[in-house]
Amino acid sequence: MADDESTPTGSRAPTAPEDAALQDALAAAHAAGWGYGVVGAALPVGERGPVDDARQAHRIVRDQVTELLDSRGVDPVGTQAAYTLPFPVLSAVDAAVLALTLEDGVARAWTWVLDQAGERSTRELGVAVLTATELRAVAWRAAAGRTPVTSAFPGLPDS
Repeated sequence: MADDESTPTGSRAPTAPEDAALQDALAAAHAAGWGYGVVGAALPVGERGPVDDARQAHRIVRDQVTELLDSRGVDPVGTQAAYTLPFPVLSAVDAAVLALTLEDGVARAWTWVLDQAGERSTRELGVAVLTATELRAVAWRAAAGRTPVTSAFPGLPDS
């Protein structure tokens, strides 16, 4: 893997695989931001704090990835007008399961970024985002009544 500090100037490794993975992570951030609107709508007003925090966290990551791709001359993937929900959200438990589904999708995307990343700064961002995603997922698993509430390897298949 090439590191920002160890690669001689002018001979940086191509970042195309990394950029493609970052595009997937950006698309996941867009979907999560939209999906948290649905999560929040299904919860009582007094219980929306974690939803607002999660939406803001995904917006920050979205902006970071957009800026990174822009700086590389890559046109960042845009958001869709709407997304298809994987199931109806009719209760607070459904909302927690949807939030967990969103976080799991983001974790899968960032696991792929970590696999493809050649730049040290991208790996550092990936670890930070994956960690934050799993911390939110733990709370949503608990709210959804899922056990175990932690994942040993966030973003990887269970089996």
